[in-house]
Amino acid sequence: MDILVVEDETAIADFVQRGLEAEGYSVACAHDGDDGERQALGSTVDLVVLDLMLPGRDGLSVLRSIRREKPTLPVIVLTARDAVEDKVAGLDGGATDYVTKPFAFDELTARIRAHLRRPPQAEATELDAAGIHMDLLSREVLLEREPVHLSSREFELLAYFMRHPNQVLSREQILSAVWGYDFDPGTNVVEVYVGYLRRKLATDEHPAPIETLRSVGYRLAVR
Repeated sequence: MDILVVEDETAIADFVQRGLEAEGYSVACAHDGDDGERQALGSTVDLVVLDLMLPGRDGLSVLRSIRREKPTLPVIVLTARDAVEDKVAGLDGGATDYVTKPFAFDELTARIRAHLRRPPQAEATELDAAGIHMDLLSREVLLEREPVHLSSREFELLAYFMRHPNQVLSREQILSAVWGYDFDPGTNVVEVYVGYLRRKLATDEHPAPIETLRSVGYRLAVR
């Protein structure tokens, strides 16, 4: 597996590179945003570890470019920015996972293994269910042929529902698949984002097709 580490602090980049190579991965490094974007988009990479505070192009800009060109490529943000608003910005920007510095190397490698184990979603580039059309490459969503504007996290959540039509999905399944790491058990992030989707997918004629099954989870109902 080929991993790209985009990190401007040389000591951290070298530490992560040596550790991952000892685990059997092939690792390349970039020390600024411009080079990181070039390598992520121009070479075969299975996963990116990305700092946010980079010289040149900033990490969020690099992340947006990766999501636009390679929507299924796992990107783990590794950053000293640990404020809630920074995490929200990173996840909404399309990060697969978010790890804050200082970090335990074993935790980072565990998350890398988890994301590399996931089956690739690249076979289908378009999804259709419940009157919704989703283009995974252009990241465009149409509801009954009308465009729906979604944030990156809303898009990933809807894509997960659309890959599992009529299937009941638990909060834990959704958190793992869409956010990529464990939240505090008391978090209401799934409920909040399901609410966002429902408001955007409801029409004058029909409510949004996402159903709640109390104490069980959620389901995208396809009639």
